[in-house]
Parts: sequence; structure tokens; C-alpha cells
Amino acid sequence: MNELWQKIDTHIEENLDYWMAQLARLVGQPSVSAQHLGIDECAALVAAMLQEQGFATEIMPSDGNPVVYGEGNGRNPQTLLFYLHYDVQPPEPLDLWDSDPWTLTERDGKVYGRGISDDKGHIICRLAALAAVREAMGGELPCHVKFVIEGEEEVGSPSMPAFVEQHKEKLAANACIWEFGGVDYDGRPEQALGMRGICYVELSVQTANQDAHSGLGGSIFPNAAWRLVWALNTLKDTDERILIPGFYDNVQPPSEWDLALLDALPDESNKLKETFGLTGYLRGLTGGLEWKKTAVFDPTCTICGLTAGYQGPGTKTVLPAQASAKADFRLVPDQSPEEIVEKLRAHLDAQGFSDVEINFLGGGRPAKVDPDDPFVQLTNETAVSVYGVEPSVYPIIGGSGPNYPFIHVLGLPLVAAGIGYPGTQAHAPNENMRLDQFILGTKHTARIIERFGNK
Repeated sequence: MNELWQKIDTHIEENLDYWMAQLARLVGQPSVSAQHLGIDECAALVAAMLQEQGFATEIMPSDGNPVVYGEGNGRNPQTLLFYLHYDVQPPEPLDLWDSDPWTLTERDGKVYGRGISDDKGHIICRLAALAAVREAMGGELPCHVKFVIEGEEEVGSPSMPAFVEQHKEKLAANACIWEFGGVDYDGRPEQALGMRGICYVELSVQTANQDAHSGLGGSIFPNAAWRLVWALNTLKDTDERILIPGFYDNVQPPSEWDLALLDALPDESNKLKETFGLTGYLRGLTGGLEWKKTAVFDPTCTICGLTAGYQGPGTKTVLPAQASAKADFRLVPDQSPEEIVEKLRAHLDAQGFSDVEINFLGGGRPAKVDPDDPFVQLTNETAVSVYGVEPSVYPIIGGSGPNYPFIHVLGLPLVAAGIGYPGTQAHAPNENMRLDQFILGTKHTARIIERFGNK
């Protein structure tokens, strides 16, 4: 290891307590975008924390929640952009937490709290890495840096595509470190080169102006719950084939390069099955390349929630007048959320369900980065210096995010590096981060900054 990296590593290790105090400060400010809880307050806090680290900041309006923008100068002209988000998932159900979700709590080498892994821990990771590089280089960064820290990622980043398009000159950069990263079950770093897109909708139907006694109306009144169930039943068959006409028209099959990358990945089918208590996978999949390919290159139609009638304890003989369902479609190249909403509407109408309303709640297009891009190679090489093994490179992952405008509007290569591990329980009760993984992820981030800036 070179002397500069040793200085960087020492600074990260010696300042862990300081950065955990900063993380506690950030976790202590609720910022639930789904409930618009604490959003403005958290944006102000993030801006203040960037300013304290020497970055010029501004809170910029968007079509939705405010975006925190930060900027700092460096020795060399190239610019590195950090995309992050300050909003978090709702903490409910609260009774499943072992400690207060808004209070950072340390137990057995881990820290717990809502947003610790996704994504407030990554905000602190980036700041800690930059501080270590600056200190090791005598108070100067090796390159210019910019921050885009949004407040709507957990509700689908509906404002981000327009924000990037509107401010593309201000956001211009040469490369981008994305908001997540980490290691797999075996401690091997993971590199994600793309994400599926998403189309999130709410389907609703109303059949009367009020609920009715089921004895009065059960034989003669239309039932909103049944209407919705029958409509949902037309979307997908028991073989998992989505039945919306034209749904697969724009699906591009994975390339040979994509398949080669997938084939080289570890097979985690058994570990996932054990983690989630599954008896098996859909379509009889048992692992191997077909399992890996299906998991990320097949588009989906998922019912995320159903609401109708009475669901409390005991009985209530009621015929519901209203019913709704939330559903998401995970999209693959080259599908778009706009085309899916249009095709979904046409399908429901053709099936006799013109009374089922569609409320589009957000979405984004899928996008991938070239695995041969020099910034991707730099990131993978620096990962080896931290973790001692080559990273697992995913051509695309099953989750979604607003990476499309960063790749296709700003023209940036995006890489992953960070603090995650399979047990973070992100989006779930007892979200957590391992302290040792925070140190490793911060060291990796710092190496990327130093190598990128000094190349």
C-alpha cells in the first residue's frame, strides 16, 4: 500500500467516533418522504453538514422535495459527482424495533436506526472519505466534487429526471459515485452497473357511495373488492407471464457480455432461500445462470398492497364500496413507465374494467453502464486493495433508482461503493450497519476519489 493510502486509512480509523456522532445527528432527524415528515428540516441539516466540511451548498427547489447541492474545488480539473438521498422509508411497524428508530443505537459492533444504511450512512461515508483524502493531501482535494442529495428517492424520485435535465450544466461532471454499495454474504465487494426501471401505480375502483350490509347487498350489489380482484387477475397468469398486450415489445434480451458477467457471479439462491424462509422459487428455478438472469432481466408485475372493506379483529359483515391496490412493474431495457401505463389502461378497458382507475405514482427508466468504462475499472481495482478480492460485477440489479438521467442526460459512468451488507435490513425494522463495513466502504470510497483525482 502506498504512503498516501496509509494516511487516508489511518484518518478514517481514528475518526470513527466523530463520524458516528455525525451519523447519529443525521439519523435523529426524521425524513420520511412518503409522509412528508421532516423533509425540509433534514434538507437544511444536510446542507449545514456539507458546509461544516468546507463545501459550498444550496438548497434547490424541484417539482417535489428540495435537493441539496454541494460543491468543492480540487487540485485537478476533473469533477466527481456524488448522488445520494436524505429521505428514508417509514419506520413502521414500530413494535418490531428493538430500539428507537430515530436514535442511533450501538449493539455488538453494529449501529441501528432508520436510514443508517439507506442512505444516511452513505452520506456520512462520502464525507468521511473526502475528509480523509483532504487531510492526507495537505488540506486539498485532488479533484472538483459535486453533491446531488435528493429527498424523494424512497418514493420513486419523480422529480429527479426533470431536475437533472433542467440543471445539466450545473451538474456536469466526469464520473459519478452512486448512493449505495457494499459486500455480499462472503464479504466480497459488489459492483452494480445498472438498475431496472420501475412503474408504480395505484389501481382503485368504487362501486357505491358507501359500504353496505353484506346481507342486504351481497346478492344484488356490485362488490368493489371482487371487481378489483377480477381486474388484477387479468394482469398475470399462473406461469408468471404478464398478459398486458405489448408489454414485452420493447424488452431487449441480455447481451453475451451481460450473461458472462452473470455467469461469473456467485450463486446465492440457497442463501436467499434460507434468509427469507422460502420453500422454492417461482417457475421451478433452482439456481444457476437461468435463476440469475430471471432475477434481473425479466420485467415484473408485483402486487405491493391491497385495501378493501373491514380488516380489523373479529367480524364485520360488510360489502365494500371501494377497493384499491398498489402495484409495481420492474422494467428492463428498453421499457419505459409511460408506455406501461398506456398499455395497462388499454388492457383494462379491453377486459371490461374501464371503471378501474389508474393513478401513476412514479417511475423511471432502466439504464446500464459500460463494464469496460475506465472509471468502472478504476473502482474495481481499488476495491481489491481494500477487500483483497475481485468484486462481483452485476450488469444490472433488480432494484430501481433515478440512474437513467445521470447516464443518458449527463453522460456519466456510475459506480457503486459503500457500507452495505446482506443483513442491513434496509426498509425493515432494525435497519443497521456494521462498523467494520463502514470503515471498509469509506476506505474504498476514498481510494476512488484519490485515484480519480490524481490520475
